Amino acid sequence: MENLRKFGLNYCDLPTMLWNVTCLLRVLTLNIDSRYKKRVPAVFYVVTAVVSAGYFYVYLVSMAWFVFYRCRQTGDLIAAMIAFSLGISSEIGSCKLLYMFIYERTVRDIVDGYLACDALNTLGSRFSQNVLKVLRFVKKRALLFWIVIVGNGAIYVLKAVVTPGRHMMEDGFLLYGLEPMYESPNYEIAFFLCCLGVCYTCYLPANITAFCIVLVGYSEATMLALGEELINLWSDAQQCYKDTHNTIDTTNAIKEDPNSKNIIVNNYIKARLKDIVKIHMININLIRQFEIVFRGAIALEFLLLITGIIAELLGGLENTYIEMPFALMQVAIDCLTGQRMMDACVIFENSVYDCKWENFNVANRRTVLLILQSSQKTIVLSAGGMAKLSFSCFMTVIRSIYSAYTALQSTMVFA
Repeated sequence: MENLRKFGLNYCDLPTMLWNVTCLLRVLTLNIDSRYKKRVPAVFYVVTAVVSAGYFYVYLVSMAWFVFYRCRQTGDLIAAMIAFSLGISSEIGSCKLLYMFIYERTVRDIVDGYLACDALNTLGSRFSQNVLKVLRFVKKRALLFWIVIVGNGAIYVLKAVVTPGRHMMEDGFLLYGLEPMYESPNYEIAFFLCCLGVCYTCYLPANITAFCIVLVGYSEATMLALGEELINLWSDAQQCYKDTHNTIDTTNAIKEDPNSKNIIVNNYIKARLKDIVKIHMININLIRQFEIVFRGAIALEFLLLITGIIAELLGGLENTYIEMPFALMQVAIDCLTGQRMMDACVIFENSVYDCKWENFNVANRRTVLLILQSSQKTIVLSAGGMAKLSFSCFMTVIRSIYSAYTALQSTMVFA
């Protein structure tokens, strides 16, 4: 029960959240955290192999046979579009998993970098508390996404279970080599294989995307916390001088020297700026490494999702209303994650302007200028380096999908 509680919102620190996603990804025989030296249990390899085989048989082999061979014989374009949308949308998890395996060592290094960056935070400090405050919202975001994707798969299966009679998830979709499909034992075999395919389709993107939300969310939280530190830098320096002045007994020399206050204040600011610059640069390097690794996967994901949503619309919303949230949620969460990262960078840049730098000495002003120049290069996540993930990108995708759908629909009606 204690381990289960760690998946809740009361445990929002980075090491625990990474432990959450590591446990879920180890089921896929993927280890993204070097803190865990134990090998992935052999049973997970067997389970992953069986589920993957069921998925590929249903949503790749059978989908290709049904769309390009069977539906050409029957002329049922609606059934073809529904099956095609299922096959295309379900490939997202496979693509992401493939990228994770290809870059497994790099991903592990990125995770180690984030943990090392988090270790620089002083436990109980205002900076650490501000990071945790934002990470709580990040974990809510990841949990909501996970629940929607996994819940969507559960509803998709339950629809066939609770409907009276023998039904599949998609009654018009036939599996290769299992005809007649509604007679025993073909029905039981087909239903079991489809359940495996749904588990594979939902479990992969739910956990891999949650992992991405956690990493990018930590960068977002760090940028916001650094901005808060800059805004309070001058007042903290004044408080530091008061504490020093009140606690040191031998203050006669300090009282006599009119520049002593500026020296103490600016020495404090110099030390704090050094820490801020260090954490800021580490954070920038980590998010850039993440973007380099995952931008290809995100671009491929967007291409598959756009194609899948268009096919779902062509198949009729009355037939694909359960599939639609699965695809739209993934596009939306990627764009939301990118937008939140951009917003955090803008807030940090504004904080640099508002840190009362005009009261600093020349050396500290130069440091602030360097921070400002660095902060003006907004960190963005992209889909293949071509489109910045943001709300504008999401609306562009929706408009493109609708335009393609209307054009193809008129073609189908004419045909």
